[in-house]
Amino acid sequence: MRTSRPALRWWGSWPAWTGYAAAAWSLLYGTLGLHWAMGGAGYPFGPVDEDHLSGSVLEGADVDVAAPAMAAVGAAGAVLGVVMARGRGRPALRSVLLGLAWAQAISFALVIPDYFLIAFVALAPLLLVFAFTGVPGAQGGVGDILYWHRVNLLILFAGGVLWAATALAYQRRTRGTCVHCGRGDRPAAHWTTPDSALRWGRWAVWVACVASLPYELTRVAWYFGYPLGITEDFERMMQDTPGMLEAGLGFAIASLLGGVLTHGLVHRWGTVYPRWIWFKAGKRVPPALAIVPASIVAVALVPAGLMNLRMDLEPGLWAVTLPGLIFVAWGAALGAATLAYHLRRRGICRHCGLGAAEPLPRDDHAGAGASVGGGPPARHRAAD
Repeated sequence: MRTSRPALRWWGSWPAWTGYAAAAWSLLYGTLGLHWAMGGAGYPFGPVDEDHLSGSVLEGADVDVAAPAMAAVGAAGAVLGVVMARGRGRPALRSVLLGLAWAQAISFALVIPDYFLIAFVALAPLLLVFAFTGVPGAQGGVGDILYWHRVNLLILFAGGVLWAATALAYQRRTRGTCVHCGRGDRPAAHWTTPDSALRWGRWAVWVACVASLPYELTRVAWYFGYPLGITEDFERMMQDTPGMLEAGLGFAIASLLGGVLTHGLVHRWGTVYPRWIWFKAGKRVPPALAIVPASIVAVALVPAGLMNLRMDLEPGLWAVTLPGLIFVAWGAALGAATLAYHLRRRGICRHCGLGAAEPLPRDDHAGAGASVGGGPPARHRAAD
């Protein structure tokens, strides 16, 4: 007798509302664009003092050109979001709609922002403290860190994330696969199986850790007085600027700790709490606890790398720019490692019933087949 499984559902929690949320975001931002085009205050890429400039690709863009474009893109995005949320669009238009959605996601989340996304992720806990204690040093408060030019880039990033979720849901829905897990009735691609994901996920982890080393080494060296990749005059300037070297050291330490956590994406302790975490020892680590922060960091690294790509390389100051260029590779590798972790841990989909229960991880040194992807073959189906 043929066993039954839950029918595939093309609706549910996040896929349904993301399209409408993306449409609402586009409409609101398009309205702001219209406001700025009509001479309203607050245009986020206009002239500002040097201390409050952003590194956005749109910094300094002419309001008479950029603002009407924002209004037009926002209006078109509002319509596109509703169409995609309702699953509309003939097969011939599918590629066009997906192309427009992914173009907005990439532009808003990766191309337009600057380095502040990754800095904001690193500083988020401190900003909560500073809101109550005040910002140490010469800065007047949190407003000196979260000024409008930067807040606007965070808003654009949020819109990019919404458009990425909308595009992915629509892509899966129109392919006839589960919008939640991407699996369908076709056999799974080999690279999505747990054993395969573990193998290429290990490579991605090592690439991510190696890509971060130039940034970490140079910032630590600067703090201890070694002008690695910079001139002695530049080193003295940083020493004379309160908090500058300390901030660089803090970011380097955060990066090193992040590298340690990155290894958890392919080791047993990233799946089952180790014994030294006594109150959780032996229990499974919730996948989202690793996937959500790793995904945010991976995406936030890319705009910082692209921003460094636009900067001029000054003589004798290669360490100011070149380590940042590698952020693109760092973010891509971390994103790949996070995807591999997700593929190994997704188990049975609660919405469509496809997949197999996640096998219990074994010892890290027992080989690829004995790790998280080991055990009986899983009934995985095709994924995007």
